[in-house]
Amino acid sequence: MNALHEAQSRPLYRFLLRLTLGNTQAAEDLLQETLLRAWRHLDHLPSETEPLRRWLFTVARRVAIDAARTRQVRPPETGAVDLTTIPADDSPIDQFVAAHTIRAALARLSYDHRQVLLEVYVRERSTKEAAAILGIPEGTVKSRTHHALRALRAIVGQ
Repeated sequence: MNALHEAQSRPLYRFLLRLTLGNTQAAEDLLQETLLRAWRHLDHLPSETEPLRRWLFTVARRVAIDAARTRQVRPPETGAVDLTTIPADDSPIDQFVAAHTIRAALARLSYDHRQVLLEVYVRERSTKEAAAILGIPEGTVKSRTHHALRALRAIVGQ
């Protein structure tokens, strides 16, 4: 395999670089996949240089075609969102609408769910503190918080 790599990797890389229109990363990935396939079939590869070379270039071309087809089927990848470009939500109207929406949604929750959310999120108490104030176990506070948030999301999402 070392001899095969030494003799064929540079010509294969140049070939794949042309196929990928100069994309070095893609060419390197395709070369790696081609050599991996050669390694998997090492026992069945031709021993003569020219048939081996033809086999490798055929595999490299097919690997490149498969990669191109895969890219066409998959949706385009998007980069990470730059949060500095998203405008801050400082508009008084937006804040009023958001507060009104949350108040209306809270009013539709059960009393127990509303109390847990008020203690944990509005009064910023820990689950342990909220449990002591509400007179319920800490696990119940966690469970009610979870279910209350799900219900709140469902109401706001309507």
